[in-house]
Amino acid sequence: MMTWVYLLLSLAAVVLGAEVLVNGSVAIAKKFKISDFIIGATIIGIGTSCPELVVSLVGAVGGNADIAIGNVVGSNICNILLILGMTALIAPVLITKDNLKFELPYCIGVSLVLTILAFNFFNGKTSVVSRPDGWILLAFFAFYLYWSFRNGGKGQASEQREEEVACKGSDKLIVMILKVIVGLAFLVVGSHFFVEEAVVLARRFGVSDAFISITVLAVGTSLPELAASVASAFKKNTQLALGNIIGSNIFNISFILGVCSQVSPLHPAGITMVDYLVMIGAALMPLAFAIRGKISRFGGLLMLAMYVAYICYIS
Repeated sequence: MMTWVYLLLSLAAVVLGAEVLVNGSVAIAKKFKISDFIIGATIIGIGTSCPELVVSLVGAVGGNADIAIGNVVGSNICNILLILGMTALIAPVLITKDNLKFELPYCIGVSLVLTILAFNFFNGKTSVVSRPDGWILLAFFAFYLYWSFRNGGKGQASEQREEEVACKGSDKLIVMILKVIVGLAFLVVGSHFFVEEAVVLARRFGVSDAFISITVLAVGTSLPELAASVASAFKKNTQLALGNIIGSNIFNISFILGVCSQVSPLHPAGITMVDYLVMIGAALMPLAFAIRGKISRFGGLLMLAMYVAYICYIS
């Protein structure tokens, strides 16, 4: 019973920490008038992925590589099929031509790179994501940050955001920075206890680390993305929501697994080719809907159905 209590408390700390972190980060971004999509793809995307970072690092340090890779693969699938699907049900998600030039293809690209690094296509056996592989992933992350701020960085704030900035003009930079620090503290502590209790429950019920990481941990650590995206959808700012999901997925693969592989080489023994293919397929979904310029409510429903089918398949 206490394990469930600790799990819920730690998850609450993760969500609270992510909310405070995102609020502080967005306030800083608005102060310097960074565009909506870039806020979503970098500040919010990276901020809401901090739970995945901590959970994956804890798994890597503890020798549970299935948790590190399974958490990232599961989170990326959850982010697009579940969270972006739910967002589209609230408000159709607009996809601009600028999104098609770089961010969406780049998300697909890093998903393919991870699959190539983590799976040997020739003998059908899983391989190791080594430290050199990690450096390749980190290089992809560095280029992503460079491109994002070089080509889409500062822009005109929307009228709504300008009003928000005016209302919060008295906020001091030090307060914003403190929010970021406090948010990170909650994330680190909450994620640490969350992964510990989740592993305890998994082993108690005889569930493998791979399965628990690709379902319970993935959905749990994706709650900040869900909260941020749904809130953006209600405010009709779907570019912020899309940026959040795409940026989070790129960060999960390129930075989180890049860093984790430096701690310990990752042996993704419990993650199958089906999981990687579903991750790649999920990354292709926004590109498929781009023909119509948006992910409609029907499209969102279709993505949710695909996620349910995937969970039923791996159960």
